[in-house]
Amino acid sequence: MTAPEGTRPTRSGPSTGRGGDRRPVRPPLDRPRRAAYEAVAAVHRDDAFANLVLPIILRDEGLFGRDAAFATELTYGTLRHLGTLDAILTDAAGRDVARIDPPVRDALRLGAYQLLHTRVPAHAAVSSTVDLVRSVAPGATGFANAVLREVSTRDADAWVAKLAPPMETDPIGHLALAYSHPQWIVRAFSEALGGDLGETARLLIEDNERPPVHLCARPGLIDPVELADQVGGAPGAFSPYAVYLPGGAPGDIPAVVDGRAHVQDEGSQLVAAALAAAPLDGPDGRWLDLCAGPGGKAGLLGALAAQRGARVTAVEVAEHRARLVSLATRDLPVAVLTMDGRDVGGDPKLPEQHFDRVLVDAPCTGLGSLRRRPESRWRRQPSDLPPLTRLQRELLGAALRAVRPGGLVAYVTCSPHTVETHVTVTEAARRSGVPVDFVDARPLLPAGMPGLGDGPTVQLWPHRHGTDAMFLAVLRRG
Repeated sequence: MTAPEGTRPTRSGPSTGRGGDRRPVRPPLDRPRRAAYEAVAAVHRDDAFANLVLPIILRDEGLFGRDAAFATELTYGTLRHLGTLDAILTDAAGRDVARIDPPVRDALRLGAYQLLHTRVPAHAAVSSTVDLVRSVAPGATGFANAVLREVSTRDADAWVAKLAPPMETDPIGHLALAYSHPQWIVRAFSEALGGDLGETARLLIEDNERPPVHLCARPGLIDPVELADQVGGAPGAFSPYAVYLPGGAPGDIPAVVDGRAHVQDEGSQLVAAALAAAPLDGPDGRWLDLCAGPGGKAGLLGALAAQRGARVTAVEVAEHRARLVSLATRDLPVAVLTMDGRDVGGDPKLPEQHFDRVLVDAPCTGLGSLRRRPESRWRRQPSDLPPLTRLQRELLGAALRAVRPGGLVAYVTCSPHTVETHVTVTEAARRSGVPVDFVDARPLLPAGMPGLGDGPTVQLWPHRHGTDAMFLAVLRRG
C-alpha cells in the first residue's frame, strides 16, 4: 500500500516481549503529523505564533522537503479552518469542543482537517490521528475513533450545509461558518467592501489559501528581473520591486542574506513606495518612519533615499524590534531611534516641523494579513479596537506635528476595518490642529492597478490584488 503523501513508511510486525510473548509493536508515531500537532498545541496552549514555533519544531524533528511541507500544510490549514472544524467536531462528538481535553481536541482538529481538506485517505487520517491521541491521552482513543468516523461520513460542503445558518436569513453567520472566520471579522470585511456579500466570500476564500512569498528587490542594489532569475521566480504584478518566490527558504537566498533584498508583501512595498513617489515642493532630504519595526518598509525607504540623497530616521519603541530595524537597514542611510513615536516635539531627536516625508505604519489588528497569520483571526476581539485606534490617532497626530508645512504623511495599516482606516484618518486630521489636505493616493500606485476605488485613499485586497489588505492615506500638511 502506498503511504499517504507527506508520510514515511514505517516498519511494524511481531516482536518478542518479556517472557517470550509475541506482541504486535505499533509503528512509530508519524513525525510530520506529530510536528503539526506540537505546533498547533503550542499555539493554543502557549499563545505561540505558528510562523515562529513551527520552524523550530521542524528543525528539532529533522524534517525537510515533503515531510516538512506536509507538516506545514497540516499546521496552517488546521489553524485557518479552526472555527469550522470546531463546529463540525462539536456536532460529531455530541459535546462542545470546549469540553474536550485540549490534547485530544488539537489532535481531532488535525484529523478532521485531513479528512475534509486534504487527499489523505480517510482510513489513514483516522488511524494516524488515533495513534496520535494514544500518545497524548491513551484513554481517549475510542472516543477519537468514533468522532473521526462520524466526521468522515460527510464532506466539507455537506457539513456546512448541515451546520451553517441559511444565507438568506443570516448571511454573516453563514459566511463565518462556511469560510471559518469570526462573525465580527466577516461583518467588518463586508462593511469595508460596501456590503457586497459575493466579494466578501471571495475575500474569505482567499484568506484561507496559502499565501505566496514576496521578495523586495531593493532599488539600486539588485534588479528585480535579476533576482527573479536567481531564485527561479517571477517579477511582481504591480510593485516594480516585487519578486514572487516559487518555494524554498527565503533566508537562504544570497541576495536576502547580504541585504540586497528582503521578504515583504507586495502591498507593503506599494504603500511605502507611494510615499516616496508623491510629488513634493521644497526640500526632500529628511524622511521619517515613525513605527519602523521590524524594518521592511524602512529598508525599502532607505534604498530609495540612498538613490535621492535623502536620509531616513526610523523610530521603534520596542528594543528588540529596533534591533531588527538596524539589521534590516544596515549599509543604508537610516538612523534608528529606540523611542516612542508619539514623543514628537517632546524629544530633541524628534523635532516638530522637521521632516519632509513621514510614514506611519501604525499598529493595528492585522486583519489584512490573516492568510499569513492564521491564528490571529481567533485571538483578535472587537475589544482590541478602542486602544488600537486611540494609538493610531496619536501616532498620526505626532506625524502631522513632525512634518514640515507642505510635507507629506502616509498613514498605513494592514487592516481594512473602517474604524482603523477612514475613521482614524478623519479623526486624527480633524484633531491635529494643523491644516491638512488629502492627496489622491491612486496615481501614486502603478498605472493599471484595478479596483482602487474612488479615492483619495486606497484599500488593497488579497482577492483583488494578491496582496495583504493594506490601507493607504496620504496627507499634505498646509
